[in-house]
Amino acid sequence: MIRLDRMVNVLGGYGVRVACCPVPRSTELRSVVLRESTDARAVDGDVFLAVGAGSVPRAVEWAVAARASAVLAHGDDEAAGEAAALGEAAGIAVLVVDPSVSWSQLAGVVYGLVLEGRETESGRGPTDLFALADSLAGAVGGAVTIEDRSSRVLAYSSSQQGADRVRLETILGRRVPDGLRGLFEARGVFAHLTAHDEPLFVERDPEHGLTGRMVVAVRAGRELLGSVWVTCGAPLTGVSRAALADGARTVALHLLRSRASADLERQVESDLTLRLLEGTADAATVLSRLGLPREQLRVIAVRAHIAAERHAALLLAFERATTGFGWSRPGRSTLAGSTLYTVLPGERADSAREWVALLRAALPAEVTVTAGIGGTAPATDLPASRQEADECLALHEARPPDAEPPAYDESWDDILLQRLRAAARAGRTPARGPVTELRRHDEQHATHYAATLRAWLECQGDLSGAGDRLGVHPNTIRYRLRKMAEVTALDLDDPRKRLAMIIDLAAAENG
Repeated sequence: MIRLDRMVNVLGGYGVRVACCPVPRSTELRSVVLRESTDARAVDGDVFLAVGAGSVPRAVEWAVAARASAVLAHGDDEAAGEAAALGEAAGIAVLVVDPSVSWSQLAGVVYGLVLEGRETESGRGPTDLFALADSLAGAVGGAVTIEDRSSRVLAYSSSQQGADRVRLETILGRRVPDGLRGLFEARGVFAHLTAHDEPLFVERDPEHGLTGRMVVAVRAGRELLGSVWVTCGAPLTGVSRAALADGARTVALHLLRSRASADLERQVESDLTLRLLEGTADAATVLSRLGLPREQLRVIAVRAHIAAERHAALLLAFERATTGFGWSRPGRSTLAGSTLYTVLPGERADSAREWVALLRAALPAEVTVTAGIGGTAPATDLPASRQEADECLALHEARPPDAEPPAYDESWDDILLQRLRAAARAGRTPARGPVTELRRHDEQHATHYAATLRAWLECQGDLSGAGDRLGVHPNTIRYRLRKMAEVTALDLDDPRKRLAMIIDLAAAENG
């Protein structure tokens, strides 16, 4: 069943933007209607195409009469403002279509989306994977599970004929248990699925609670998309075996259709999100199309890799981050280079950390995830939040992977020092001065003047505190300060020079 949020996401790639949405964004859409002529009988429908309306007020009027949840009408920027007020008053979502987009093109997309998702009397769509699993189970005489190529469960039949313990574990865990995957790997099951199209029988294994399986690859050309599993005590033959092979081909068509739709939505979302991160002039319009609020946004920067392989894990992370399209998902994501960026609404840094934790949990255990969280910002300042997220990501990559992702709110001091160190490495700190001269003296004479100066400055001139930090007597600190004054002009009474020296000392740290 298609919902309003998904339709909006797809139509965003066709020059359609949301003027207002007073109805729940999870509203299910079952029908599309349009007004053929002024003399036609009254029509009802969820999505109203205002062909021939001529104006937004007329389009909303027709949609109200049709008891629609959403109306699409041609209009420019000025019309969009008028549409928002009219739609809010009427309780209808108003989607404004760019005048350059033809009704014939748009109608084809809308009808395709809504009719593809229409439910049958049994409550499932004609191309729904669960319905396919039920149909296939009836044809082959065994419980069916449909999985992707990573052994994650996509759908399963309601039939429990021949079901065993591991089928229940697989369904509850939404993926094949690791122990069972190891068994299949050892028996060459996955190697068979990669190379062959004919069904394979997997013998029972009492130790794992496995009664036996018939499995066949789901393939598009040479690409393995997933697999179909049937619980059975003996190999399928004859009509049942042929039905399993045919069912795998039907599943492949469904997965390809789903992928095409998902790829379109991801591309629309990715392009719009990237515009926000790069500082678009029409941020308010982009936010409306993405269904994001205007204030209190954060940018999260994520990198994922498996050992030395970065690209596959990153693409998988992007897929997981964009699973569940539209307003039902809090963030909006894009890929840029080797980094996944997500714009997430909310003021609390902990909410962003929870989002990262959920993403990590959705990935295979062997994937290493590092992340950085930028500070809160309105849409116009998201490029700054992106830079902060990048810098926090660099901090996290220098720490153990199981450490919490740093957020700019709490790590701004580390970020500042990181920027200073970058400036120092680029040669933008003074080549001469008190700190440089003390370091040179330390190198040549094995003294500890630079460390002494830093301890004294950080303890705000407290000799006892500086001595405790360095493990020496306060008189040693006093003596070193006198000798340091002979090496260079410290001028410790000047607060500006004290500040400059502590910055110079901090910038030379090694992280």
